[in-house]
Amino acid sequence: MTSTTGPRDDGRARGFTLLELIAVLVLITTVLAIAAPSLRNFAGGRQTADAAAKVLAVTKMARSQAAAEGCVYRLNFSADTKTYWLTRQRAGVFVRLDTEPGRRFELPEAVSVDLQSVSQDGEMSYVQFYPNGRSDQATITLTGSRDSVFVVACPSAAEPFRILSSAQAQDHD
Repeated sequence: MTSTTGPRDDGRARGFTLLELIAVLVLITTVLAIAAPSLRNFAGGRQTADAAAKVLAVTKMARSQAAAEGCVYRLNFSADTKTYWLTRQRAGVFVRLDTEPGRRFELPEAVSVDLQSVSQDGEMSYVQFYPNGRSDQATITLTGSRDSVFVVACPSAAEPFRILSSAQAQDHD
């Protein structure tokens, strides 16, 4: 009986030839070159979706904190710097929070923001959240690369913000 796992009869060890290794590397490189553009587009689309999810999370936090603390919160936007942050009303003045949600959140470079039905204070736009659980009606449209569009909207003062589908966003307009 002959062993198939041991050395060959001629005494040489088994292995791949250099030509076989090069052929496999060329095949892997070709597959990656074909797949890379679609993976890049996937990541770009995910940036917009992630930005919308973060904006939605901040709106939910502002709404719950306003109700829990019995004071007015604002979600502020600066379209120039593509940033947003929370402030809280103290003694009639809005001050930045000294906790994590009070920091400035930046939108990705490829994402643009369009604010509708929001209040203005100079260069800054904002949405207010009240102690009774209500908030300003507003629509925050985030557009990314490849025209990926996500709409974070509050259809009425009593409803929470939510991410609308394309069909819902068109109905909302």
